[in-house]
Amino acid sequence: MPSSVPDQEQDQNRDKGRETSAVKAAALPRGAGWSLLGSEIAVLFRRRRTWALLLALAAIPVLIAVAVRVSSAVPPGRGPAFLDRITQNGLFVAFTAMLVSVPLFLPLTVGVVAGDTIAGEANLGTLRYLLVAPTGRVRLLLVKYAGALAFCLAAPLTVALAGAIIGTALFPVGPVTLLSGDVIQPPEAALRLLLIAAYLAVSLAGLSAIGLFLSTLTVVPVGAMAATVVLSVVSQVLDQLPQLEWLHPWLFSHYWLGFGDLLRQPVLWDSFASNALLQAGYVAVFGALAYGRFVTKDVLS
Repeated sequence: MPSSVPDQEQDQNRDKGRETSAVKAAALPRGAGWSLLGSEIAVLFRRRRTWALLLALAAIPVLIAVAVRVSSAVPPGRGPAFLDRITQNGLFVAFTAMLVSVPLFLPLTVGVVAGDTIAGEANLGTLRYLLVAPTGRVRLLLVKYAGALAFCLAAPLTVALAGAIIGTALFPVGPVTLLSGDVIQPPEAALRLLLIAAYLAVSLAGLSAIGLFLSTLTVVPVGAMAATVVLSVVSQVLDQLPQLEWLHPWLFSHYWLGFGDLLRQPVLWDSFASNALLQAGYVAVFGALAYGRFVTKDVLS
């Protein structure tokens, strides 16, 4: 029992600190939207939970590289794509890790961040402080979504950078053979890695919008997080059922694995454009739903 007292005091101090930040943010003038956005992103990336999520993502390429390094040669065609090429070129660690992360790990981390956007503030009681001053609900909603998008970009970048670093450390690095059979030099291959990270960031934009909407429906962040992750899994399962082929182009996860077109020479942008258009539709629909829910929500009582 005595040891729990300091823990309670730490939790109270942490909540008070977050309330203070919320009050300061709420006190910003209407023309200080960029300051509010900067404050939101700074708070997001100062949290231990955010760093824990990013470290977990960075561990994926590390585990892949170490497993390949200490094991025998991988037979061609076994395991994830590019796995059998890692021993020949360490840059393929990053490609493999991003491919492995797409179905579960990236949606899981993004679901945690997006589900916490509004529900997390409501749960701690800081949402009322953000809205008691003329901050504006629409502006706050946009800032919260922008913060979630920042994490959508940081997550695949973390996987790509960690994969490139550990791959370079453990394996030789040289020219990369693309899916089209063309060979590119490592600097251009690094650029392709960044393009794939951007593709995945766009892919997760729709899921973030869904998480934002679900976050406006509850004051329990865990519920919004879990619902967002479950929907990502359901979408991917439905995308695998041939009986629902008519539905596949409308699922937000349909183009998640379409970044293979970025590994061709010349680059094929059709999948990128289709993916961006689909995600924009989900952002528009669920952004509107989040707006409709949030502007009528009673958070001051």
